Amino acid sequence: MTNGFTLRWHDDDRLAPDQRAALSGPGAPFERTTERVLGVEVEVFVNRPPNLRAVLETAAEQFGDRPYLVFPDETVTFGDLPGRVGGLAAMLADEYGVRKGDRVAFASANSLEYALTEWAAVSLGAIVVGLNGWWTGTELAYGVELSAPTVLFGDEPRLARLEEVGVTGGVPFETRATGPLPDVAIDEDDPFIIMFTSGTTGRPKGATLTHRNLIHFGSSLAFARAVTMMIAGVTPATTAPASICATPFFHISGTAPLFVTGARFGTTLIFPPPGRWDPEAHLRLTAEHGVTSWSGVPTQFWRMLEHPDFESIDLSALTLVSSGGAPFPPELMRVLNEKIPTANLTNGYGMTECMGAGTALSGERYHTHRESVGVPWPTMELQIRDEERNVLAEGEIGEICQRGAFTFVGYWGDPDATAEVLDDDRWYHSGDYGRFEDGVLYLESRMRDLILRGGENIYPMEIEHRLIEHPDIADAAVIGVEHRTLGQEVKAVVVLHEGASLDAAAVQEWAAQSLASFKVPAYVEFRDALPYTETGKVMKHVLEEEGLEAQPSS
Repeated sequence: MTNGFTLRWHDDDRLAPDQRAALSGPGAPFERTTERVLGVEVEVFVNRPPNLRAVLETAAEQFGDRPYLVFPDETVTFGDLPGRVGGLAAMLADEYGVRKGDRVAFASANSLEYALTEWAAVSLGAIVVGLNGWWTGTELAYGVELSAPTVLFGDEPRLARLEEVGVTGGVPFETRATGPLPDVAIDEDDPFIIMFTSGTTGRPKGATLTHRNLIHFGSSLAFARAVTMMIAGVTPATTAPASICATPFFHISGTAPLFVTGARFGTTLIFPPPGRWDPEAHLRLTAEHGVTSWSGVPTQFWRMLEHPDFESIDLSALTLVSSGGAPFPPELMRVLNEKIPTANLTNGYGMTECMGAGTALSGERYHTHRESVGVPWPTMELQIRDEERNVLAEGEIGEICQRGAFTFVGYWGDPDATAEVLDDDRWYHSGDYGRFEDGVLYLESRMRDLILRGGENIYPMEIEHRLIEHPDIADAAVIGVEHRTLGQEVKAVVVLHEGASLDAAAVQEWAAQSLASFKVPAYVEFRDALPYTETGKVMKHVLEEEGLEAQPSS
């Protein structure tokens, strides 16, 4: 390994000595030190909660009657939380035999019962399994098989999907009388959740995150924002924060609000009505509840900005707009700044395997480095590596690698996949290309052909495998094509067997039988052959560069 360049966060160097001491000096809220975490020295915050159950208890004491979870038909305050969670934890332990380290799986749309039961599992030291609610029955069954949960909770549509493929025993959510929180010992490096990410081998992988990962994420986020506000001379808001939580709990950008933005920092979380996300509802709830922050994927923001009621909605309380699940393209940043000039914009880059933390672009850098995804989060280290994993110099393009107390422990039940991305020094190898320039990170391209559609990671190999199973399809390649609001859409380039006849709709119907809807190709192009290298690899860059017209979905 060569002596290359490591990018770190140094914004607090710009503070006056008294400001820096107040934030991160001895005994201050963001005092830092170096400790061994899973065998590697990393920077951590000294004053931190020991586990997420302690976060819950502190939230109840600190925020009391402030609304925490606001659903259309019921609101739970922070003070209500311990009793509601304690009653459900007793149910999990007494009726389902859930113990520390057991898995408790969830297959559901967001609901109050889902949120409270997750907290109950966490308070017992159990491990939450967030099954993707958009998956087909076959995909859900795979997640259940991999994680082997002690109990599986779900809503009616997802449990029905599972039963259709032979997975029975799932139970609907329940409400219980209140009770005390359990007193099970929980270490900060105990697993907290298994979150599924799309796999390069066609199967999702279960990224396993710990109590430390989530708590450290919250401390780093709060520290960065405090420093940014001090540099800008902004006075902290006196009103209670409120945010709309429109992202599913099985995504990192849905989990983080529930356990960090909400419980750790007293943010009221407003949940839209059940069903497909609606820009009108998001705008209306913002005005009704005096929402102070938005987080979402580019698709959602484009739809709100282009909604006919946008100009008439009161957004005066909105002070922060940030990306969640996919970085904002520069054009979206420009339009957001034009339409909501009073809100601070935050763009960034991150992976589920590191709590979604990686880099952030905000403050003055938004104006000076808008094409970039910003600087590392506090305590995060970033490097660019070549194919031999040598650390490269600033300006050179290579694989983005990151390390910190955010970093996951590995993929559940898959040590080989873990070893591919997590080295002995606990550097996470992202599979994405980038470069450092002027102290910020620029994304160059996605390795391994990842398609990012509306915040969903899609790996082509899974779709290609399904397409080639069709008796009339001889060969197939899947690529991403640009889409203004979704970021990318899925395109399939298909070669038929000689004499076969198939149209785009039939290809899409075949894919939809076993793949989630967001993975079904929106465009299908038929060709006589695919371009291959001499070693037998499809030259996808040729397919992308040729720019042949795609056949739209019917």
